Amino acid sequence: MNKKMVMAEDLETITLKQVVKDTLRNYFSNIGSEQPVDFYSILLEEIERPLLEVLINHTHYNQVKMANILGISRGTLRKKLKQYGMLD
Repeated sequence: MNKKMVMAEDLETITLKQVVKDTLRNYFSNIGSEQPVDFYSILLEEIERPLLEVLINHTHYNQVKMANILGISRGTLRKKLKQYGMLD
């Protein structure tokens, strides 16, 4: 399976990119003319936190495996885990 693909329950193949685009379009449609402040930071937190939570479960909290999957150093991973209150 292509690593950029997600399998939906109805077996329709959806790219992760498309899910993100659809979600962002929906978000901006719902806020109308409001201008979000510091949206990049908000977006990163909304993505990073659940990503780290999933990887914690997937790797059984093996930080070396988590860092390798993310393509970042273990030090950077630990910084992110601490940022989100996930560091043991």
